[in-house]
Amino acid sequence: MTAGGSRGFDARVAHPARVYDYWLGGKDNFEADRIAGEATIAAYPAIRASARANRAFLARSVRYLAAEAGIRQFLDIGTGLPTANNTHEVAQSVAPESRIVYVDNDPLVLSHARALLSSSPEGVTAYLDADLRDTDRILELAAGTLDFTQPVAIMLLAILHYIPDLDEAQQIVARLVSAVPSGSYLTISHAASDISPEEMAEMIRRMNEHLAEGNHVGRPRDVVARFFADVDLVPPGVVKVTEWRPASAVEAEGPTSMWGGVGRKP
Repeated sequence: MTAGGSRGFDARVAHPARVYDYWLGGKDNFEADRIAGEATIAAYPAIRASARANRAFLARSVRYLAAEAGIRQFLDIGTGLPTANNTHEVAQSVAPESRIVYVDNDPLVLSHARALLSSSPEGVTAYLDADLRDTDRILELAAGTLDFTQPVAIMLLAILHYIPDLDEAQQIVARLVSAVPSGSYLTISHAASDISPEEMAEMIRRMNEHLAEGNHVGRPRDVVARFFADVDLVPPGVVKVTEWRPASAVEAEGPTSMWGGVGRKP
């Protein structure tokens, strides 16, 4: 879930993947993560629902990519702790031969992923312990599982907001998109600074008090849309994650603090 942070394991410091797990009601978190989780919930009570909405967006976007766009390869960076409807489960339920590479840099995520993320017999699920900022290394290692001459879906869910330098974040996205062929896709969700702005600003401030790097940022919709500069946005474009091809009106109207979108590389 994070883009940076210590390579070592320290349960005394909150980690974004484990705080996110706490918001989702998971058990793979420590006291520091729960303290951070409660502090952020106090500032923005809808954060739990927003975290669930982000997971639902992941499932809907992967299903679209596998079922409608015909994608069979996924590079999911900032995986987070395994929960329901992980990328490989959704993709392989549509196309069992799908190949998925997960990338994260939290040792706890790594250990759980190796234990829990089992592929279908026809497909492949691989896991890389790497940092989003080390983009070239990710691409080099992922090439052991994915064929970069064929379309790949790049999944960057709830991770770019841990790259506070906008130029750096844009360069990372551009590098990833440049590495995949025409017909590939880019999926992003990102914390919004212009949805419930006062609550979100306080939530992010509290989150940063507990993170080792204190590097969480929110961005407005127009800035998030710029990450899709090198791809063609799939309708409905960059919208609240609840409004991206929702299954129902109830889902579309749910609370969220995240923008999301999917684009196709021409």
